[in-house]
Amino acid sequence: MTESRKRTSIATTCTCLLLATLPCMTQSQQPSPPATSTPTRQLPSGTAAPVASTGPRLTLADAERVAIEHNPNISVAKLVALAQAQVTREVRSAELPTVVGDLTAVGAHQNSRITAGALNNPSIFDRAAGGLSVSQLITDFGRTHNLVRSAQSNAKAQSEDERATELEITLTVDQAFFQALSAQAVLKVAQQTLNQRQATADQVGALDKQKLKSDLDLSFANVQNSQAKLLLLDAQNDASAAMANLNAVLGSEQDQQFELVDEITGSPEAPPQDAEALLKSAIVARPDLAALNDNYTAARQFSTAEHELWMPTVSALAAGGGTPVRADQIQSSWYGAAGANIRIPIFNGFLYSARAQEAKFRANAAGEQVRNLRDTIARDLRTEVLNAQNAFQRIGVTQEMLNQSNLALDLAQERYKIGLSGIVELTQAQLSQTEAEIAYANARYAYQTALAMVRFQTGQ
Repeated sequence: MTESRKRTSIATTCTCLLLATLPCMTQSQQPSPPATSTPTRQLPSGTAAPVASTGPRLTLADAERVAIEHNPNISVAKLVALAQAQVTREVRSAELPTVVGDLTAVGAHQNSRITAGALNNPSIFDRAAGGLSVSQLITDFGRTHNLVRSAQSNAKAQSEDERATELEITLTVDQAFFQALSAQAVLKVAQQTLNQRQATADQVGALDKQKLKSDLDLSFANVQNSQAKLLLLDAQNDASAAMANLNAVLGSEQDQQFELVDEITGSPEAPPQDAEALLKSAIVARPDLAALNDNYTAARQFSTAEHELWMPTVSALAAGGGTPVRADQIQSSWYGAAGANIRIPIFNGFLYSARAQEAKFRANAAGEQVRNLRDTIARDLRTEVLNAQNAFQRIGVTQEMLNQSNLALDLAQERYKIGLSGIVELTQAQLSQTEAEIAYANARYAYQTALAMVRFQTGQ
């Protein structure tokens, strides 16, 4: 009977000592984390809080605006659009008059003639003269007009390409922004995990020194602590890489560290349910599809112009000027002439026929590209709507998984305190809880990225 009381007294003393030396294991987890932010555990006493970003605040709208202003791809698209607009002026110049001024002075050998190398009038005289030559296309039966229309359609297509580039940059900014937010959330989880596991390892080590826990428990605790350090290293690297990617999208060469503003408040908006309802607006709003349609129009207009190469070209020419210094053979001090010319193509080795067929085939290919992109838009939009719906469901599932892992960790801690389970069960519960926190954080921002993809597919 005395031995029984002694064993009971020793067990009671060990239990009290264990409760006194495990402060972090007596803290309860919240069973239902708020949906507005990443759920976190309360840090053990004596551990440092995660380091917050110290750079300028940056919202998603600010990031999109900065990228539109500074990303070089936007500048390239604008410059190419401006260059294509000049092509229209170049082509239209064929419809306008051409005026050329000439100043000519000739010293000729007396009574000589040009007798080789040309079919023109071989007479040459001493003279000094100046004058103007004016040429004007009268008609080429629509060829130049169609070339102008084709150039205008190409310029319009380039403008649509510029708008498509802006949408692509906006999507890239959204993806980089949410990727950086996700990486920073995982980094916070990693820091908190390391703090907790370091505290657990220290406490198990203290119990091991008092022979209240075995060396095996201490080894498992140290292994978990090392894994937390590796998790923190990977999270720090991912966060830095995500910030570097965001800076590149913003058009900055500097390694600027931003304090990213998470504007996701409350429950996230529900995903679209019907992709078919969005498809019609996507077909109308997508600038890349509009650009291909304009390219197809330009190709058809160019094909028409190439078929009109066989039409005659009617043009007028006028020249006039004065000859104050002249040989005796030139009796008039001024000259003037006007005329018209009709150019009729007869045979050129089938060049025009080949050019017309080439333009026709290229126009047909452009039409097939339009059809292909329409099919691609329909497929991608349906896929992205499904992805958004799946990502939205994953938020709820990961939140429930986090709730259950929090509860499991509470139970594992209590069981470990009273000696009903070993360190393996506790460390496994800690690992599951960490994985659940990371999965929940990733799910929130993956859903926002999926919504950005849906907006891009609908041309918004």
